[in-house]
Amino acid sequence: MRCIAPVIAVTGMAFEAKIARGRGVEAVYAARADWLERALSEALTRGCSGIVSFGTAGGLAPDLEPGTLIIADTVSGPFGPFGPLKTDEAWSARIVDALASPPLARVTRRGAMAGVAAPVKSEAEKRSLHSASGALAVDMESHIAGAIATARGLPFAVCRAVVDPAWRTLPPAATAGLRDDGTTTIGPILRELMRQPSQFGALLRLAGDARAAKSTLVQARHAFDIAGAFAFD
Repeated sequence: MRCIAPVIAVTGMAFEAKIARGRGVEAVYAARADWLERALSEALTRGCSGIVSFGTAGGLAPDLEPGTLIIADTVSGPFGPFGPLKTDEAWSARIVDALASPPLARVTRRGAMAGVAAPVKSEAEKRSLHSASGALAVDMESHIAGAIATARGLPFAVCRAVVDPAWRTLPPAATAGLRDDGTTTIGPILRELMRQPSQFGALLRLAGDARAAKSTLVQARHAFDIAGAFAFD
């Protein structure tokens, strides 16, 4: 029997990789770009049928609520004269088809993603990036995954859930506990809150947004398994 190589899900954080990982899907994660590139390159040596950027994203379009699922057509980023990367049209269509039933159909959007090297935290930064790129949402991994997939001639797709909407400015505590390896630790978050307790309300709102995004990702991942959307013959 022929062995089919897995899809590799590229994520920035450990919890995203845990959701993505499953039968026929290997997941790699890191918050630091060079660590993520190395992890993906190592996974590729074991075989790969496609690369999907999977996880959360910051909202850029002002009408997107937390938990909105973005299936990207293109990914803009620091590509110089080469312009945006295109996702695989057929694979993206299969992914969207898997999301055709409610409640996922109501929260799924197609469009452009923006890739950046550092978090886009403020409402003003998000508004500026949306105006410049036309992207619906932004993350720090899709442009890396897309560039490597394109260079290797592999199918590429993006599935990202909005966690912080365009009108939300992230408090410093939100990113204080993120380690380079994509895991989180509570100590720096508590120290940041002690330094500036007024962040607590914003952090609670972000926690609610994160629950909505995580719920969407879990439901979508289950739908992909049922439909075989991450499987290649």
